[in-house]
Amino acid sequence: MACTSAITAPVVMTPATSSGPECTGANNTLLHRAMQLRKILCPVDFSNDSREAMEFAIELAAKNHAALALVHVWEPPLWLTSSEMPISGEAIQQIVDSEEQNLETWAGDARRLGAPDVSSSFLRGAAWDQVVQAAKSDPSVDLIVMGTRGRTGLKHALIGSVAEKVVRHAPCRVLVTRRRE
Repeated sequence: MACTSAITAPVVMTPATSSGPECTGANNTLLHRAMQLRKILCPVDFSNDSREAMEFAIELAAKNHAALALVHVWEPPLWLTSSEMPISGEAIQQIVDSEEQNLETWAGDARRLGAPDVSSSFLRGAAWDQVVQAAKSDPSVDLIVMGTRGRTGLKHALIGSVAEKVVRHAPCRVLVTRRRE
């Protein structure tokens, strides 16, 4: 089976314990190992890129009878905590409630699309760090599947992308999907 046979968008695969891509040749070992997946962690930010990554994770989970753990990390924007623009605690709670509802909607979508076992977690903090900590705290997580918006320019140079930081620090394999443009 060729590496790209089930993949509809360009991906980057990173092994947790070795260097170099494993997605090479007709007899790639990564897809064979995919048959042994127990749990897939899929961070979602409710973007189209994130939706495509979730759909790919659902397909992998269904084919491998693996659990799917959706994670949304809410990092309060700096303007929310600025003393120049005070926002009431009630308004902030409404934002959080809305994000939690979106996560539950996506979890329901994942179930309807065929994921056999779906859980969801709403976390707060730096997105990349919370995703890595979620994977580290659950030894059954074999793979993280996430999308990227492909940030470029100064913003990327200064802070890097969430996906890039997850790839560098995750305790397991990471599959990063990117939408075709």
